[in-house]
Amino acid sequence: MLDWTDRHYRYFARLITKNTWLYTEMVTTGALLHGDVPRHLRYHDAEHPIALQLGGSEPQDLAQCARLAAEWGYDEVNLNVGCPSERVQKGAFGACLMAEPQLVADCVKAMRDAVDIDITVKHRIGINDIDSYDAMRAFVDVVADAGCHTFIVHARNAILKGLSPKENREIPPLKYEYVYRLKQERPDLEILINGGIKSNEEIAAHLQHVDGVMVGREAYHNPYLMAEWDALFYGADSRPLSRGKVVEALLPYVAARLQDGSNVRHIARHVLGLFQGQKGARQWRRMLSDSKELHGADEGLFIRALLATQG
Repeated sequence: MLDWTDRHYRYFARLITKNTWLYTEMVTTGALLHGDVPRHLRYHDAEHPIALQLGGSEPQDLAQCARLAAEWGYDEVNLNVGCPSERVQKGAFGACLMAEPQLVADCVKAMRDAVDIDITVKHRIGINDIDSYDAMRAFVDVVADAGCHTFIVHARNAILKGLSPKENREIPPLKYEYVYRLKQERPDLEILINGGIKSNEEIAAHLQHVDGVMVGREAYHNPYLMAEWDALFYGADSRPLSRGKVVEALLPYVAARLQDGSNVRHIARHVLGLFQGQKGARQWRRMLSDSKELHGADEGLFIRALLATQG
């Protein structure tokens, strides 16, 4: 979710669901060790529970970044062993690390030795032509022996050459049964499933077999899907905010970020899907993506866009 689940999107998501775990976009160890740490790690306190997703393959670098995550108050560090992009492969991390389970185990152990917060791993079921259940299970066993208790499994193989990241999310077949079987055979581990999940009915069905569900792009493009999650999956008895109330609740955040120097378009781009499937959705998207409307705009643009959905 590079460039997607930044702090603006996460705050917006938290207005819709109070309990769902939120994950940062993947941040590389190099970006933290040699770049602008506050830019990558700052977040609003309302975002808890929140996990920092790291990309890297050097155990000591990851340990140092895990310490930063703990210092900044993150609730979890997640090691990405699932991203198939060439940009990530050139850095020798992401999905290509599935070919080196012992290195992943070393990375997990270094982070666990460095901090007390949870260290989790997100991975694919395999890479290239290595896509058997036994290979995936062997990978998990090695990493679990290093102290990882939670695995988030994208139930597709990753093809490292010849497919784009988008194609890697669509072409390799989903094999949910691998993830179900993993939970059956390793009941001691917390197993979450990911990949192609688009409805609350699907989430509920998966939860009959695994401990949790990670939803990525559907939660981004159709964010109000999350409105029922607190009641359905966390037992909350409070009613979610309506779409209009979400917009109103977002306004103080927008005003504060503009005071910090952010541009309104940096926030507006994340909320375009709020009215998906509703009357006025087109007007909402048009106003919040129109360069003329965005130029010099403040938080009032969101109210004008809301009124346009009702016109």
